[in-house]
Amino acid sequence: MTMQTRIESTLGLLQPTHLQVLDESHMHSRGQQTHYKAVVVSERFAGLNSVKRHQLVYGTLGELMGEFHALALHTYTPRSGRRWAARRHRRCVPAGISKAAYIALNLNTVSCL
Repeated sequence: MTMQTRIESTLGLLQPTHLQVLDESHMHSRGQQTHYKAVVVSERFAGLNSVKRHQLVYGTLGELMGEFHALALHTYTPRSGRRWAARRHRRCVPAGISKAAYIALNLNTVSCL
């Protein structure tokens, strides 16, 4: 099982409405699974600031955090995720976010993809 798959599986415990884990290792290391980006949309983040959301993700990953070098986190509630997507719609989808992720955040038209 790849590290990306292990991260996705573990973050599933947060019951996300959307989860995307990207392996960005090719930009940082040669063939090693070391750098990741995760976009997590979950009701479990409701009422938490970004630091608390990240701490919840780190706690969920537990010892797995020691098995890779870096994890960039983008954590949203379904409501904040929709606001985030709407603000960026005029400038197209941000780097590293798939069209599917954008649409999952309830933007049904993405003209710039």
